[in-house]
Amino acid sequence: MSLVGAFIVPHPPLIIPEVGKGEEKMIAATIESYREVAKRIADLNPDTIIITSPHTIMYSDYFHISPGRSAKGDFGRFGAKKVAIHVNYDEEFVEALEFCAEREGIEAGTLGEKDPSLDHGTMVPLYFINEYLKEYKVVRIGLSGLSFPDHYHLGKCITKTAEKLNRRIVFVASGDLSHKLKEDGPYGYAEKGVRFDQEVTEAMRKGSFLDFMEFSPDFCEAAAECGLRSFIIMSGALSGRAVASDLLSYEGPFGVGYAVCEFILQGEDEGRHFDEIFTKKQKELARERQKSEDVYVHLARLSLETYLTTGKKLKLPDDLPEEMLKNKAGVFVSLKKHGSLRGCIGTISPITANVANEIIRNAISAGVEDPRFPPVTEAELDELIYSVDVLAEPEPIENISELDEKRYGVIISSGRKRGLLLPNLEGVDSVEKQIAIAKKKAGIYDNEAFTMERFEVVRHR
Repeated sequence: MSLVGAFIVPHPPLIIPEVGKGEEKMIAATIESYREVAKRIADLNPDTIIITSPHTIMYSDYFHISPGRSAKGDFGRFGAKKVAIHVNYDEEFVEALEFCAEREGIEAGTLGEKDPSLDHGTMVPLYFINEYLKEYKVVRIGLSGLSFPDHYHLGKCITKTAEKLNRRIVFVASGDLSHKLKEDGPYGYAEKGVRFDQEVTEAMRKGSFLDFMEFSPDFCEAAAECGLRSFIIMSGALSGRAVASDLLSYEGPFGVGYAVCEFILQGEDEGRHFDEIFTKKQKELARERQKSEDVYVHLARLSLETYLTTGKKLKLPDDLPEEMLKNKAGVFVSLKKHGSLRGCIGTISPITANVANEIIRNAISAGVEDPRFPPVTEAELDELIYSVDVLAEPEPIENISELDEKRYGVIISSGRKRGLLLPNLEGVDSVEKQIAIAKKKAGIYDNEAFTMERFEVVRHR
């Protein structure tokens, strides 16, 4: 046996009557859909339920799989401690999944558990499932800061493990949608939040898992979404399978989107390996960008490619324009992969003889020295998109009214701490947000005094 069913469900604690105390009646359609899903899961009679949750342990570079024989939790933090859930874990499945992930080069395992108690992203689905199904085991998996394809590949590993163990599994992808649907909601309103919910529910309706992977990270952040990576792991578990979709309901009366959807397996479909389709499209996009890149971006790309393929620093080309050889300036080189930042290193003031050498130096640093990311590998080179920012001389300012997040970058300084943010970045839609991010990068606290500088850039793509 293997995967026999897959479901997307939300996890609002107030859907539990003891928590909602009547407010749950405002999401009656979600409750009705949840009960229908629980019945369908019971009819499928799985040996093991795989639950991916955004609220269990999460690491930036690692998928955490809950270890041990069992776990329990309650809704005490939501005022309903008497409502408790207990699960037995499928230890054999967890061990086999760890082995599969290691073999496939996926960073996943049971290390680093900080709190073994069940999270509400796990307990809400099980609350409904337990009304109709008693005998089953659970595998609980957290999300990560890794790429969308990494999440998809973990899903493929889950199905491989089920097939190896002859285990009958159901996949429950726990996750809310946007948290920015209403001004009076807990997170306020954003137009992108409404648009995200429209687009992601349409993808559910069509069973178009490629659409899940093609949401840009900046768009997802602006929408304050919760469950997309959970849905992508589920998509990977369904890789190569034809599905029929049943979007049972969608609601958002509290400013957070709740969708309930079932994906019914209908046989094999080799055209639905969306990781392969996504990677191919990203490589094509990078190749198209290369055709139109200017000499600044071409030099950055050539510098990193030369270093990674030969281990040597690029010699200064003979055919560079005079402006790159005579001018000196600070330069930032940024790398993106699949729409996500993959590295960004730069100099506020020039430290080499000219702009060309500044680009060569910082392109290598962006690829292999950015402490936020593992070094770029040679295998990734044909998926990278580059941009180069040449900085004008910074000038001190006294007031935020002198800033414009689209036109000016900002440098925030407090003693020896200094943070910089480039202008016109996707997702940075206010001066206040620009300053907050620059302060965070510098480690400057809200109660610390700071000074500001602004600068303009010429951006090359």
